Amino acid sequence: MSNPILHLDMMRRSVELPNAEHWVKQSSAGHRRYRIMAAQPMGQAPPAGYPVIYLLDGNSVFHTMVETLRLQCHRPDKTGILPAVIVGIGYDTEGQYAPDRFYDYTPFPNTKFRNKFDSNSVPEQGGAAEFLQFMEEDVKPQIESEFNIDRNRQAIFGHSLGGLFTLYAMFSKPQAFRYYIAGSPSIHWNQEYLREMEQCFTERVKEDPLQVRLMLGAGELERSHVTGNCISACQLAERLALLSGYGIHAEFKEFESEGHLSVLPVLISRALRFALNPDD
Repeated sequence: MSNPILHLDMMRRSVELPNAEHWVKQSSAGHRRYRIMAAQPMGQAPPAGYPVIYLLDGNSVFHTMVETLRLQCHRPDKTGILPAVIVGIGYDTEGQYAPDRFYDYTPFPNTKFRNKFDSNSVPEQGGAAEFLQFMEEDVKPQIESEFNIDRNRQAIFGHSLGGLFTLYAMFSKPQAFRYYIAGSPSIHWNQEYLREMEQCFTERVKEDPLQVRLMLGAGELERSHVTGNCISACQLAERLALLSGYGIHAEFKEFESEGHLSVLPVLISRALRFALNPDD
């Protein structure tokens, strides 16, 4: 007689995220291939539609953000987190990261950090403008046609080079999103260029105020890193906080005992409360 417990043990299936899907999309301008991941809450959308978070490096952190949101969004009155659509933008690979991110997330090519790569394998850089165009003209229209989205509650989340791109997007096209979350941003990669963009942004909002909210975050252990990005991010938040009278909210959060990668789970949880607060 067969053992029913053993029989059940052999009936194994892949674990999948509920209400989540992914597909490959090619950019209209550069004809580059991306993996788009999307997850939506269960149940009826609010009258204005769901808030949406566009997540960079989707291959590595999409699952973490979706599950963190799923665990907390059922009681917004207790957790301070509304249900939302999560859209991960990654690459058509099974790896967590792809070299293409150096092109997509950097505003300007940098030759100072060649020691990080073999001389024949320095990734192409400087495609941030093209990638932002892909998000605005290709990804957003598709998401808004297939999901019930509140266009007044759009957020972007990026970490490391993705954090650099998040700052670039805010400085170059601040109306694209309402919430910007830049974790451990690689400010050193395009520091001079980014500072010029910041100055133009400051002059712009003084003439034409905007409603923009920026959260910068980093791990405490990053403070001693040679790039100084943690300190640069803190100083950037302090400078932009001076623009509060022009509609700019900027804050910096340092996470105790966390490093460049270990900061991601706690940063994601804090970012959800930042972008999906029901009282905001």
